[in-house]
Amino acid sequence: MKLTAEEIQNNWNVFLGLIEEHISSPRKEKLLDFYNQYADRLILMPAAHKKEYHNAFPGGYVEHIIRVVRCALKQHQLWADEGVDIDTYTVEELVFAAINHDLGKMGDEENEAYIPQTDQWRKDKLGEDYMFNDKIAFASVPDRGLYLLQSHGIQYTFNEMVGIQTHDGLYDEANKKYFIGFTPEVKPRTSLPYILHFADMMAARIEFEREWLSKLKNGTAKPAPAKKPINTPSATKQKALSGVRSEGLKNLLDSI
Repeated sequence: MKLTAEEIQNNWNVFLGLIEEHISSPRKEKLLDFYNQYADRLILMPAAHKKEYHNAFPGGYVEHIIRVVRCALKQHQLWADEGVDIDTYTVEELVFAAINHDLGKMGDEENEAYIPQTDQWRKDKLGEDYMFNDKIAFASVPDRGLYLLQSHGIQYTFNEMVGIQTHDGLYDEANKKYFIGFTPEVKPRTSLPYILHFADMMAARIEFEREWLSKLKNGTAKPAPAKKPINTPSATKQKALSGVRSEGLKNLLDSI
């Protein structure tokens, strides 16, 4: 899967528009300032480091976040239609958690988490177009994302915190205490964590089907590496991506 420079730039505009539409002031302005500060990195981020995972290509992160927000809002309406008490959270809380659920994949303030893979064997045999940057200290994706928000003065509610922490559901062992409870008092008091988790799974599955299902059906899931065509960069591409400062991400531009 590849996104054009025009698609990458359009997705970034849509992403900022979600903040404008759903997040209230003064938090909206702080969130916009934060994302614009790191725009040159985020606009090209993949959603994962390995091509067999979802949206592991330049611009894949922002596209994934947009899809999770859309799926979360649709799930919200579905749960409401089924009679669930949606007054236990706000739409802003749901969208805020969806926008920021994978923020920890950004890395830290100085270094991106995913950098271009330098081991050609791992690229060709394991599909790892990216590798983890060992310049950043280990932290789980939710923990790093919450740290980045608070360190930039962006407050979040209890519902938003739990939603971000638990968005991987039971795929993360640390979430058992929230999702496996045998008495009412230890179960979450809101459906937001469930809605966000289902939205994230739905988005990832959609991205898998789009990228891999037809290849699996046709037996072409492991195609031979194609030679990179020689293209003259378009004016739109140059304009959309000219502000990139990250050396790691600059190396990815040839693949767009």
